[in-house]
Amino acid sequence: MAEDNEGFLYPQVDTSKCVDCHLCEKVCPVINQDEARTPLEVYAAKNSDDDIRLKSSSGGIFTLLAEQTIKGGGVVFGACWDKDWNVKHDYIDNISDLQRFRSSKYLQSVIGDNYLKAEQFLKTGRKVMFTGTPCQIAGLKHFLRKEYDNLLAVEIICHSVPSPGVWQQYLTTRLHTLKWNKSDIRNISFRDKKTGWKTYSFVIENKDGNSFIELSSKNAFMRGFLADLYTRPSCHACPAKQLRSGSDLTLGDFWGIESLMPEIDDDKGVSAIIVNSDKGKQVLHNINVELYEVQYDKLTTRNPALVKSFPITPKRTEFFKEDGLSFEEKVKRLAKKPFSIKTLAYRIVRKVIPNMVVEQFKLLLR
Repeated sequence: MAEDNEGFLYPQVDTSKCVDCHLCEKVCPVINQDEARTPLEVYAAKNSDDDIRLKSSSGGIFTLLAEQTIKGGGVVFGACWDKDWNVKHDYIDNISDLQRFRSSKYLQSVIGDNYLKAEQFLKTGRKVMFTGTPCQIAGLKHFLRKEYDNLLAVEIICHSVPSPGVWQQYLTTRLHTLKWNKSDIRNISFRDKKTGWKTYSFVIENKDGNSFIELSSKNAFMRGFLADLYTRPSCHACPAKQLRSGSDLTLGDFWGIESLMPEIDDDKGVSAIIVNSDKGKQVLHNINVELYEVQYDKLTTRNPALVKSFPITPKRTEFFKEDGLSFEEKVKRLAKKPFSIKTLAYRIVRKVIPNMVVEQFKLLLR
């Protein structure tokens, strides 16, 4: 795998060693795209343990599924930090290590040889829970080339993956400002809930107990990511949307739950769970979890990343130009949301019209 000039990893093939077996083409999830699927069941869900839920990105459902797998003698694969604060895939078989995989990490994780490790566990009959983005799950399923009863494939709802190289650029700049080294860092969280689930914060903690805390809506890296300034190009035409990955379960945030089911929203996090297979259904209903059934379109309306890729923005090209601006200056200039007619109309409906009604009501009372 080699890094390109945008900081993304791509495979470099030694064609001189090719034996024309065409196996790479047979297992490619882009060439061999699966059909879109309709879910069996859809739920809003919460882990009843508030402590676990606050340590999780959304409703803490990953922990419940992982604990069940490990208690059954299995292993869990997920994304974690490496020593240089890049994101990689790894596996664990101890519940005490689950904290390594909790909380969203908005980066493309390096799979390495974890598909091969998962296959080795599966062949010995050991239970495997493999979590990842939809394209990573599709890659695993095509790599295995057969179904395993002891595999639970769990995908996350994915907006896109930003550049690992850009992330390192941001982190280096931020640490320089803080006068910290990478070796000083104890933890990084993109989704800290100290300020709430909906208004989550970006946090870097050092080993001395000091923290850099910034609302994610103000954080330069998160703003640039959500504005698609450094999204991997293939994410703008993702072949794994619409539940095509072959996963058994899909997990994510249930954004908009406050308007759909306000009675269960406490701003500590609510998960969306999509059941895609009978295996996933059986596993889900064997864990102790608060489930609230909803219609699929109620979820996709609030979380469109499930079913469609976001279009590429021309500002992406501008971001990668060498123009002498700092990272934060580029994001500030390019991620600024333009004022729109839609925004104006929304403000009129929410503020102006209610105020007019109130004034008219006051006149009637005189």
